[in-house]
Amino acid sequence: MKLLNNYFNLTELNTNVKTEVVAGITTFLTMAYIIFVNPSILSEAGMDYGAVFVATCLAAAIGCFVMGLWANYPIAQAPGMGLNAFFTYGVVLGMGYTWEAALGAVFFSGLTFFLLSIFKIREWIINSIPMSLRLGIAAGIGLFLAMIALKNSGIVVANPATFVSMGDLSQPAPLYALLGFFVITALSYLRIKGAVLIGILGITLLAMLLGHNEYAGLMSMPPSIAPTFMAMDLMGALDVAMLSVIFAFLFVDLFDTSGTLVGVAHRGKLLDKDGKLPRIGRAMMADSTASMAGAALGTSTTTSYIESTAGIASGGRTGLTAVVVGVLFLISLFFAPLAGSIPAYATAGALLYVAVLMAGSLAHANWEDPTDAAPVLIAALAMPLTFSIADGIALGFISFVGIKALSGRFSDLNPAVVILALLFAAKFLFLG
Repeated sequence: MKLLNNYFNLTELNTNVKTEVVAGITTFLTMAYIIFVNPSILSEAGMDYGAVFVATCLAAAIGCFVMGLWANYPIAQAPGMGLNAFFTYGVVLGMGYTWEAALGAVFFSGLTFFLLSIFKIREWIINSIPMSLRLGIAAGIGLFLAMIALKNSGIVVANPATFVSMGDLSQPAPLYALLGFFVITALSYLRIKGAVLIGILGITLLAMLLGHNEYAGLMSMPPSIAPTFMAMDLMGALDVAMLSVIFAFLFVDLFDTSGTLVGVAHRGKLLDKDGKLPRIGRAMMADSTASMAGAALGTSTTTSYIESTAGIASGGRTGLTAVVVGVLFLISLFFAPLAGSIPAYATAGALLYVAVLMAGSLAHANWEDPTDAAPVLIAALAMPLTFSIADGIALGFISFVGIKALSGRFSDLNPAVVILALLFAAKFLFLG
């Protein structure tokens, strides 16, 4: 106990081992759904479900351990929602790249993030991107997840005349997905810890009882990670057309991580007197290190989770909270049969609920100024409608610069935004 107290500065931060352990368990329960959702999404890209399950748990554990032991923050990490969907539906199924090349892109984005953190360029990049674009991108990822959830559950289906239309809601899959979404939303409103996890497991159990799903068991030794371990294609990821993919992974992770770190730190009163986060460089490098490790293991980008606020609300103040989360992810390795029993419609409700949370950023947009509002809407709508986070980001930048320039609002532009917009435009014009 004394060793833990000294290493994590528990007394100085007005906490203790018991409080940190409870906070870690709380955080884990709120984000454990990723253990089931991530393999479900990435397996559609042709990756081995069991190997991705192991990679998910290991990448999350590594991220949590580095964040806790090195940066000493109660912030948990795991493969990010939205980024895993972009990996499968945008890069592999949409653009036609192999999942091995997509893992290579994840690795290079993590490496770039790591270098940006070392050379302290991240602040310049973050400060250069207008808030309206950040809001539009966050909302767009949410709408992208919503489209995937509706598609995977059969609520929305393809239509040759109208592109999309309503599916057959009398079938079990859409009914289970909607019920799961209703349950998760209601439990979250009632502040029930682990609402998303309860919803996923509850729908899975109900489907088993009604004969619509098979029980594959509860525990076993972890599956083999061999099918995805070190399978990333680094040369394939260096294709010129993949640069926008690497940038998309990097961009989303950079802002997702920075926003989460500041938001969680503010909630836990971990900011210094100037409102800045001490050791932010270590926290950023922990995130990027986990992404590189995750790519090597066989999963999409690992990032900091906003669900960490649940643990902080329970009293977590140090990296010991994150370490506890990491240990729980390692224990989860032995629940592979349970993960394999989770049907896609059980995770669809979770995806739809996460989409609601992310789309909430639209409320903070400046709708009174059309030069701000228009790029927000374009970025947000482009992601689900093009089925690509990268294209949504690109169209958001291009529209922002074009509208601001034509409106004479040159003071709202900066070199970084203009250069990125020109690069995106060149990519569309010359690379398709």
